[in-house]
Amino acid sequence: MRGKPRILFCRCVYAEVMPAEVKNSVEKALQAAKIEFETAEDLCGWAARGDERLKEYAQGGAVKIAACYPRAVRWLFAAAGAALPGEGVEIRNMREETAGEIIAALTGKQSGAGKCGCISSNIPTTTEKTSPDENDAWVPWFPVIDYERCSRCGQCMNFCLFGVYEPGGDGKVVVKNPRKCKTNCPACARICPEGAIIFPKYEHAPINGGESREAAAEITRVEVSELIKGDIYAALRRRSGKERFAAQTDGERALQEREKCASDCACHGEGNCEGEVRCAPDCDCDCAGRDGEKSSGE
Repeated sequence: MRGKPRILFCRCVYAEVMPAEVKNSVEKALQAAKIEFETAEDLCGWAARGDERLKEYAQGGAVKIAACYPRAVRWLFAAAGAALPGEGVEIRNMREETAGEIIAALTGKQSGAGKCGCISSNIPTTTEKTSPDENDAWVPWFPVIDYERCSRCGQCMNFCLFGVYEPGGDGKVVVKNPRKCKTNCPACARICPEGAIIFPKYEHAPINGGESREAAAEITRVEVSELIKGDIYAALRRRSGKERFAAQTDGERALQEREKCASDCACHGEGNCEGEVRCAPDCDCDCAGRDGEKSSGE
């Protein structure tokens, strides 16, 4: 029986976070080199489904992965119960590296790419591929937790409106319901005191898993209870020791994003939801859409 290819290539089809020319050049170069590899249309989608192929890659020996930030990739695998080993894993970042750098690392050969690291080729892509489920319109946007940073404070779980997080064993918080996450909302990551929450498809570090020392150094510790009560400036001032702030802090942005998500309950707690959107989990109405379930008109 043929084993799995030991190179995994992610196209990240649900988000335009990787330069298309880099993705296409790397894929075509692998084809030209006649190197066996597997294309995952979206690694986040695999992780959300707990795809068994992730375990095969994690447990099958040395593997090379062309995807996004290494920290994001490692915790996506871990979220699927397929933690990558500390050795024998090489993760290449198509969000930041050039195609030439990645091709050389994956094939062991210089790519012959131009200054931008990209190459042109008419070689068709014929590798083993997977496709998104055409019957599933869900965009795999959800958080993963870096447990090497997580302090188990539970602020993410208390702040999230949609029941994405639940208590786990040993005091951990786990991402239990990734599909309940509000697409493009990273609010919970902004209030994490340790920068432990990753949204791999987000634009900026450290929320996307990028190792931004400058951003990490500016993490502000805020108590969720104070933030929700609206005492944002006092909370930030006490914890940062600063009397002046930028035009908009992470705490403010998190609160704004949270309130925007809460407004998606069409009835605003009055119980006359017409089913166009989901109610927020803490809505007091009697809508059929309460607690993240679809309302009758959906």
